[in-house]
Amino acid sequence: MPGVLIIAHAPLASSLKAVAEHAFPDCTRMVMALDVSSHTPIEEVEAEGRRLLDAVRSPDALIFTDVFGATPCNVAQRLADGVRVRIVAGVNVPMLWRTLCYQGDSLEAAVSRAVAGATQGVMQVATARPQFQTLKPGGNDQSKFHDQQ
Repeated sequence: MPGVLIIAHAPLASSLKAVAEHAFPDCTRMVMALDVSSHTPIEEVEAEGRRLLDAVRSPDALIFTDVFGATPCNVAQRLADGVRVRIVAGVNVPMLWRTLCYQGDSLEAAVSRAVAGATQGVMQVATARPQFQTLKPGGNDQSKFHDQQ
């Protein structure tokens, strides 16, 4: 599995890493997080990102960022070479979990799984409770009326 570096606006990166550690405690040794605050100069963010990337590379790495075009993504683009280090923007929990579930994947496969996990993890959820009702004993004559509770 390639190493994973999450670069996102504070505190999202460290929060995502904490969620990963909660769900997959044995799979997160190669996951690092870099929270980018609004007052940190981009040169400092890049230097810290480079240090963390060197720590997670195995020799490949996958960088997750939160928003394309924002500072975290811009820093990631400075760090990635597109060959041994790839970037996926729009990080979310399903993306991260899908990546961690398949530790034997190549970098290319990890990118594909991450994107699939992200898109398949986003869905509209019904706002009403499902209708799994049982019949009421002794007075639920369905031929007279339809009783929804």
